[in-house]
Amino acid sequence: MKVSKGKGPVKKEKKEVLKPVEDRKLGKRKAALKAVKSSNKRAKNAKSAKNDPNKPKRPPSAFFIFLGEFRKVYKQEHPNIKAVSAVGKAGGEKWKSFTDSEKAPYEAKAAKGKSEYEKLMAAYNKKKESSEDDGEEEEQESEKSKSEEEDEEEDEDED
Repeated sequence: MKVSKGKGPVKKEKKEVLKPVEDRKLGKRKAALKAVKSSNKRAKNAKSAKNDPNKPKRPPSAFFIFLGEFRKVYKQEHPNIKAVSAVGKAGGEKWKSFTDSEKAPYEAKAAKGKSEYEKLMAAYNKKKESSEDDGEEEEQESEKSKSEEEDEEEDEDED
C-alpha cells in the first residue's frame, strides 16, 4: 500500500482477476477474436458498396483549411522533410498556439463551406426522394402489368 502526502483519500490497489490458464492454452480467445475481425471486414465492405458517388462531400473543418495553407508554407521552409506526419504535427502545434482572432478567418471559411454543403445536401436529398418515389411507382406498374399478363394467359388457356 502506498502512502501519499496529499489530503485526498488513499486509493487501494485492485488486483485483476485472471482467467484460468487452461483457457489460454486451448486458444479460445484467439478463435473468438478472429471470428469478430472477419465479420467486421464483411460489414465494412458491405457499407462501402452502399455509398453514393453523387452525394456531396463534407466540407473541411477550420483546422483542415488552415492545414492546407500551412502545408504549402512548411514545405517551402523545410524542403528536406518529406514525412506527412511531420507536417501534421507542426500544423497541429501551430493551430493550438493560435488565439481565437487568428483562427477566425479559417472558421469563417469553414462556416461558408458548411452552409454551401447544407444547400447541396438539401438538393441531393430532394432528388434522392423523388427518384425513390419514381422507382416505387415503376415497381407498382410492373407488378400490375405482370398480373395483367398472367390474367391474359389464363383467358387464352380457357379458350
